[in-house]
Amino acid sequence: MAKCPFFGVCGGCAYDFDTPAYRENKMRDLPTIQNMVTPIWGGAGQRRRADFVAAPGKFGFYKAASRDIVNITNCPNVLPEINAILPNLAGLPWTGVASVLVTKCENGIVVNVTVDIPYFDAEFRAAVQKLPQEIIRFTWNGGVVRDYEKPIVAFDDVRVPFPDGAFLQPTLDTEKKLRDMVVAAVAGSRRVADLFCGIGNFTFATHATGFDINGVGTSRDLFKKPLVVVVLNRFDTVIMDPPRAGAFAQTKLIAKSKVQRVIYISCNPDTWARDRDVLLRGGFKLKTVTPVDQFVGTTHWEVFSVFER
Repeated sequence: MAKCPFFGVCGGCAYDFDTPAYRENKMRDLPTIQNMVTPIWGGAGQRRRADFVAAPGKFGFYKAASRDIVNITNCPNVLPEINAILPNLAGLPWTGVASVLVTKCENGIVVNVTVDIPYFDAEFRAAVQKLPQEIIRFTWNGGVVRDYEKPIVAFDDVRVPFPDGAFLQPTLDTEKKLRDMVVAAVAGSRRVADLFCGIGNFTFATHATGFDINGVGTSRDLFKKPLVVVVLNRFDTVIMDPPRAGAFAQTKLIAKSKVQRVIYISCNPDTWARDRDVLLRGGFKLKTVTPVDQFVGTTHWEVFSVFER
């Protein structure tokens, strides 16, 4: 019997993560990659962020291949702290159809609502003010509805502000495992650049120079304006953790640079494979690939890889 009563109806999970065959089934979604080692497996019930959908009288996830909403106020794949406030969010007087991103930070929960309706009414504002105090920040299309405390996240012993909608790895466990692998892989490097660094998951631990459009380092849109060769040549190691679109333009310039090592973390094996081929043509060799099941229950894999010249 499925651990989640919504499995097979809700579109959030493609596999029942509580069955003995889960790992075998999910491995079928993993392409064969040279030098790939045994996967690192995540655990269910550890998601610290989830994107729900809300509408009048509805709150939960979409059905598989449908725009119908399955009412869910207790998801076995998210942290208990998130489940505890879902009934309160479901009870809000929603108008329209909204995306509701819920994130568990160090000091509380952040709710970011994105909806086509630009304004909320007085009834909605009053209802938000009555939400449990565990919800420290609530925004509507970027506008603040409630702000009790500035949200904070921690990377080991470094605490940083959490901007609305900023990227976080979905679980603390897999975030830590990825960071430890990155730290081990940069050993011996003199100067490290952390590209697409976000709010610093790898930046602080590796004493890297961070580059991103919205992060702890130099403000730079690496899709529109990737680091040029003369800048890349200042570094012997580059870390990249781009969004699902990958880093094609940046990878082409890295291939032309003097960079000796690339640590590439990807949430999309397809764009990773495209960028891998660019690095291989540029003289890099793929040393190791580690798949990480940090999106438990889904078809998605994280790929950790190291290239060296």
